Amino acid sequence: MRDLGLARKNVVVTGAAGGLGRAFAEGFAGAGARVLVADINADGAAETAARITADGAQAWSVHVDVTDTGSCRAVAERAQEVMGGVDVLVNNAAIYAGLERKPFEDIEEPVWDQVMAVNVKGVWQMSRALTPLMRTGGGGAIINVSSATVFSGSPEWMHYVASKGAVIAMSRSMARELGDAGIRVNVLAPGFTLTEASLNLIEDAETYGVSRGALKRAAGSDDMVGGALYLASDLSGFMTGQTMVLDGGRQFI
Repeated sequence: MRDLGLARKNVVVTGAAGGLGRAFAEGFAGAGARVLVADINADGAAETAARITADGAQAWSVHVDVTDTGSCRAVAERAQEVMGGVDVLVNNAAIYAGLERKPFEDIEEPVWDQVMAVNVKGVWQMSRALTPLMRTGGGGAIINVSSATVFSGSPEWMHYVASKGAVIAMSRSMARELGDAGIRVNVLAPGFTLTEASLNLIEDAETYGVSRGALKRAAGSDDMVGGALYLASDLSGFMTGQTMVLDGGRQFI
């Protein structure tokens, strides 16, 4: 098996107390990386880190509110303290669980603002807090997690769709600005994935959208991990500003 070049890399994953974030954190640890698990749910982040260290890998946890400048800077300080820098940032933290589907004109303004604060501003805040460490280290990779729903334009879901579309746009701009520093910025856009949040969000989640895909099965968290590892690895060393859609062929971009 070809070496992905992730052994001993320093990785920060936000929103990693559970769901896709936990899967990403565990996947990077399994590839030999050292992982800082960041989440607003401090207990959940600590649990993820404990699961990783129980398997013999290196992991630490840190509380973060990605909408707060000081909190994001504290993550950078923690990363420098325990890992000596940052090579990879996975901006996974997002509001998804608990969002109510409704016509766009009925979305409450505080809900809209909260979604944008976490899903959009949070990506900006974490990236600007950690890129100085990447510059010091000679480069790195940022993986911003969007969603395949951007391309299908899911109805009654505008706040979420708009926020994830913004992530793609921001990533393209960041890729232009950070390329000279050797920092690559790419997007991972998962399709509907059977996380705990998804199971609680949609009835018959196990069969939702399966018939529309070229691959006639539902996606699990592990189906997304390979994409994240690729985007962080040496195998994608000449790739930046791009969006990788992992939806089992439900739509072709």
